[in-house]
Amino acid sequence: MKIHQLDIEGFKSLKKVTWNPSDLNVIIGPNGSGKSNLLRILELISVAAKGRLGRYVQRLGGMESLVWDGQLENIIFRVQTTPDDFSSSHHFVYTTKLVRTGLSNFFTIGEESLSLNLFSEADRDKFMSAAQHMTQLVRANRTARIYDEQFNRWNISQEPIDAEETILSQVTGPFANNQRILTFQNYLDEWAIYHDLRADQEAPIRQAPVSRYEKHIAPDGQNLINVLHTLYTSDRDFKRAVNSAMRAAFGDDFNELVFPPAADQRIQLRVSWKTLKREQSATDLSDGTLRFLFLIAVLANPSPSPLIAIDEPETGLHPSMLPIIAEYAVDAAQRTQVIFTTHSDQFLDAFTDTKPTTTVTKWIDGETILKTIDGEELEYWLQEYSLGKLFRSGELENME
Repeated sequence: MKIHQLDIEGFKSLKKVTWNPSDLNVIIGPNGSGKSNLLRILELISVAAKGRLGRYVQRLGGMESLVWDGQLENIIFRVQTTPDDFSSSHHFVYTTKLVRTGLSNFFTIGEESLSLNLFSEADRDKFMSAAQHMTQLVRANRTARIYDEQFNRWNISQEPIDAEETILSQVTGPFANNQRILTFQNYLDEWAIYHDLRADQEAPIRQAPVSRYEKHIAPDGQNLINVLHTLYTSDRDFKRAVNSAMRAAFGDDFNELVFPPAADQRIQLRVSWKTLKREQSATDLSDGTLRFLFLIAVLANPSPSPLIAIDEPETGLHPSMLPIIAEYAVDAAQRTQVIFTTHSDQFLDAFTDTKPTTTVTKWIDGETILKTIDGEELEYWLQEYSLGKLFRSGELENME
């Protein structure tokens, strides 16, 4: 399942935008143009499916900090997806409206709906009655209707409904009577959005963690050692991918990753080099090496999250590492939807045979404007220039 279209209104600098991502996406633009806000709204949508929306909004400063210019009354998002197991004319459509309480920092969910549409936009008017039968849930304030797989309606209102949490996040509870809803809820819940990787000397990522079986890296990246240990020691293809990436980055002197035990059921991460007797511990690795391992672990995961979004993957990396990250990103995009934001023309140049869908963000009159670059004009320019050169020249931003 992948995002086909994302509509956003009133969130930070995204006053009113529509975005159509592909399998592999790069978002570029100057500082302050709103690139990271696209990742923030994806994070908000995922958090809303987990039942943690109220805490998330308050952690980011409340509604005044989240609505456009502190002025608007609502934040609205609409996600259209194309499930892999349906034809292209079948898609989920999920809409949620956060209503600000007066001019305060508080909000309630005013509207929410999830439907499985069977027909194209052109056919929808003709078959509206049939499409209506595919409504999965609909909500108005604190009254909601949920449909089971046989389209029987269940009404819920007032007490069972948390005003700051989505109905979608509650389907795992007493209202779990529709596998379609559960599938969609799990899809949003499992999105992986990565902003900053803390890699300083005191960061947990450098410490020996209590050994746990973990297959996906957490949003803060601090469980990297456990994920590497789980996958590196149990999946030959993953181990081969990590070893290949490390040798491409550091040369044939790299031998392997090892995970010796530490005290109190803890494990360590160490890097074995062919020319050194002593293995290098995680506390001794450079920030760039840890960031590189983190990116490879995310992108080479044999069962990746259904959406991976990474803010500025070039941070802390030597430019020679960027083509390796690009190669693994292209491969990952065959299994999941991949989104990067970047300031780096060198990262854009790292994509050679497979060009990502490139979205340019601009700041105009206090709001972010999105422009996706593709089509004949881009192909014409790419005959002579790389994406990075077009970015440096400013031509990407000027394309229509």
